[in-house]
Amino acid sequence: MQKAVEITHNGQILRGMEHIPDVNKSPAVILFHGFTGTKLEPHRMFLKISRALEKEGIASFRFDFLGSGESDGDFEDMTVMSELRQAHTILDYVKTHPAIDGNQIYVLGFSMGGLVASLLAGERNSEIAKLILLAAGGTIPQLSQQLRAQSPYLNEKKVYDIGGNLVSEQFFDELKDLVVWENAARFKQHVLLIHGTNDEAIPANASKLYKENCYPNATVQLIEGADHGFNSFVWEQKVISFIIEFVTKE
Repeated sequence: MQKAVEITHNGQILRGMEHIPDVNKSPAVILFHGFTGTKLEPHRMFLKISRALEKEGIASFRFDFLGSGESDGDFEDMTVMSELRQAHTILDYVKTHPAIDGNQIYVLGFSMGGLVASLLAGERNSEIAKLILLAAGGTIPQLSQQLRAQSPYLNEKKVYDIGGNLVSEQFFDELKDLVVWENAARFKQHVLLIHGTNDEAIPANASKLYKENCYPNATVQLIEGADHGFNSFVWEQKVISFIIEFVTKE
């Protein structure tokens, strides 16, 4: 069963979708979207992942972060740490959901959502059973400074214009001091890393660094030729099959 759901974070509404299979106390996957993304993601990839999970008897929850998609807020207020705080709220909601087995909660993050997911898992190690990082942005703190230098600055609003999305100075300033590998490495459970070899936004080396610095026992699946958004049917189907295999195995 797929239905819209709303939860409150600091007085603002996070809007999302929940997919609940017709089973008693199912496992659940929480999906975190990327920078400028939404709970659907490119070519409705998140929706397709959720539907594939439901067929396996696994629930899923997809929310728009504040300032993105249909949730409250303005994008210019978005930072990685603000999304991390929202991720905690979403995890708390899923843990107490009456249809969910709170001991079988898995977290999936795509792109910057992968960075958020890895930080959340590091802080909530004992509450997350498995972690899936999909083209995850562990190197975003370094990449972001180049993006900042290339983006038009609007003096009157003190924001950067990135493809029509207004991004605050705080977003970039905060990333300069963000410690990724040490914080992410606190997660000690099962990890799956998926990355395209031709990722133009976050090169596949980011997943290599996650494995080297955080998750030495992680399973790594490189998809030959795939770009950042896995923008082909073949690449997308490989992503979904890797996820299903990972979450269904003991």
